[in-house]
Amino acid sequence: MSINCNKNAPVGVFDSGVGGLTVAREIMRQLPNENIVYFGDTARVPYGSKSRDTIIRYSRQIIRFLRTQEVKAIVIACNTASALALDVVRQESDIPVIGVIVPGARAAVHETANKKIGVIGTEATIRSEMYTKIMQEMDPEVSVIGKACPLFVPLVEEGFAKHRITEEVIDIYLRSMKESDIDTMILGCTHYPLLRSGIRTYMGEQVHIVNPAYETAMDLKELLLDRHIANDVPREDHAAYTFYVSDAADKFKQFANSILPYDIETTKQINIEEY
Repeated sequence: MSINCNKNAPVGVFDSGVGGLTVAREIMRQLPNENIVYFGDTARVPYGSKSRDTIIRYSRQIIRFLRTQEVKAIVIACNTASALALDVVRQESDIPVIGVIVPGARAAVHETANKKIGVIGTEATIRSEMYTKIMQEMDPEVSVIGKACPLFVPLVEEGFAKHRITEEVIDIYLRSMKESDIDTMILGCTHYPLLRSGIRTYMGEQVHIVNPAYETAMDLKELLLDRHIANDVPREDHAAYTFYVSDAADKFKQFANSILPYDIETTKQINIEEY
């Protein structure tokens, strides 16, 4: 398939569910001229407990679907897929594909004073040790504590971000990290920024919280400018945003409208297994 050089072409963004909306939200804020096609794999969420082969298969299917939408670049707005599938799908693609791990890792290395960094994420992301590898390539003196927090994704997906149950789960998962001497923590799953206020309150002001969603939007901005495919047409209204899911379109739309700066009118459900 030929590379799309049309500046007006959309950016494809995908995630296992609603978490990647935190990345889409930052792209909307930082790159207001860019059109977006978002796919949330709501039928197969969560990704964090699945194998590498499965995540690569899912990612390939989603990228094939996004290519039918004539996207000019793809953002894997999912830490698990960024950790396990990015290298493979990037080699197979003739359009740029970026993930969320490198931007978050870079920001954390830049931010830490004592070189002790915590990473929270899904079981697959933590098991891959991808954040540790990348940060130690950037600075070999960095030490990393990883903690899998598998219940955070379903709590966010079910709308319990502000619930006292979530406060208890934060305490259970993060108590050992709170007792450590980390000065920086990466929210290593795109669902986790929706728990940011609770995590920040629990960890205290002395720990800097890194949200890879913002960093990823800034990396995308740089990439589009470097490739001369940034959409430079100023708009009177916001850009065009299209949303697709593999299941539960109404629930997704309701959730998206609670966190995005613009209301989505429709979310289309597709059978991703056909791709």
